[in-house]
Amino acid sequence: MFSLIGLIGGLTLLIVLTMRGWNLLISTPLCALFMAVLNGIPLFPQLVAEGDPNLVGNYMTGFSNFVGQWFLMFLLGSMFGKVMEDARAADSVSKFVVDKLGVKYAIAAIVAACAILTYGGVSLFVVGFSVFPLALSLFRQANLPRRFIPATLAFGSVTFTMTSAGSPEIQNWIPMPFLGTSPYAGWEVSLIVAIFMIFFGYYLLKWMINRAVKKGEAFDERPGDPEPTSKDLPNPLLSAIPLVVVLVISFLFHDTLEHSALIIALASGIFATWILNRKYLTDVWGSASKGTIGALLAITNTAAVVGFGAVAQATPAFSAAVDIVTGYEGSPLVGAAVAVGVIAGLTGSSSGGQQIALPLIAPHYLDAGVNPEALHRVVAISSGALDTLPHGGYVVTTIRAICGESHRVAYGPLAMVTVLVPVIGVILAIFLFSLGLGI
Repeated sequence: MFSLIGLIGGLTLLIVLTMRGWNLLISTPLCALFMAVLNGIPLFPQLVAEGDPNLVGNYMTGFSNFVGQWFLMFLLGSMFGKVMEDARAADSVSKFVVDKLGVKYAIAAIVAACAILTYGGVSLFVVGFSVFPLALSLFRQANLPRRFIPATLAFGSVTFTMTSAGSPEIQNWIPMPFLGTSPYAGWEVSLIVAIFMIFFGYYLLKWMINRAVKKGEAFDERPGDPEPTSKDLPNPLLSAIPLVVVLVISFLFHDTLEHSALIIALASGIFATWILNRKYLTDVWGSASKGTIGALLAITNTAAVVGFGAVAQATPAFSAAVDIVTGYEGSPLVGAAVAVGVIAGLTGSSSGGQQIALPLIAPHYLDAGVNPEALHRVVAISSGALDTLPHGGYVVTTIRAICGESHRVAYGPLAMVTVLVPVIGVILAIFLFSLGLGI
């Protein structure tokens, strides 16, 4: 009982403190401490045998492993976004979109940019850094409330592209070794679900933004924003080339280098921005240095949440929760969706939900004759639903570190398009597979 109170209480406390705007480097260790005390987990590694759970060891292992895996990608992604911003490339592309398509397509342009980069193999965390300058410029020109930028970025990144058939994102690749499937598993159902999420999510996003505008909300300028200008901008087609460079290089090297391909892709994007916009980018090293500040803030916030999740996974209550959700005896597809979704919500990680649940449920369901392609697609889509609760690493990075917003004003719209839309998508996928489509 104390273990369950510790797990649920620690998670709830973290969500409340996150919504209230607490510094995650303070709130996550405090919530992990609360959880550890109620679960009887020793505080220091010196108090336990080597390899046994302890608060400091588990928290710092999760924290440091994430930093070690992602630091260079965060650093180069933030630098690329800042260089694109200071070179006025983002302003140029956004002005071109507004001039040619009109402000009513500003949201669609941002969503499309995120979707193309995500489906091209650029990491979800990095996409936000790359597209934010464009989003900020488009929102300014369209005079839209900037608190919807996180939701717009997230909708284009973590819904219809991240978990769709053919996506190079890890959420679509993790099930393959467990189920013996390919990245295109269940593509017929995946296509239908993706189309549904595109249209329903876009309608929902536009409806929320239009309602806010009718209530008098508008774009608010803030200190530190790049100076808006319509004069002497670089060529919009040349300005878009660095984004294409990142996309193409990431795609070409993804199979051989996996996420390390982003190091080459982003470095090439920075270089391309400088080469094409030397006239406007007068202090490339100054811009890059400013980008490092954003990278450090983003990766430490995200790593702090990962550290909390590492402590949560060490609790007896977490193991009991995993046993319950993976032991569901009803429909295998429903059971898989619930298991992966709940664990992803507890850990704040879509990939974490899959990596914990699949070794437990895959052998049982495959032995029972469940179609592996259907199971692959349901697992992938369900992993992208509850992973965007307030404490999720991606959510924290996008809202706070990239967009500079608070959870209080920005999380509601983000949750609508990244929780509600994928949940309905999972239900639709299970329904279509139950009719025999794609099996």
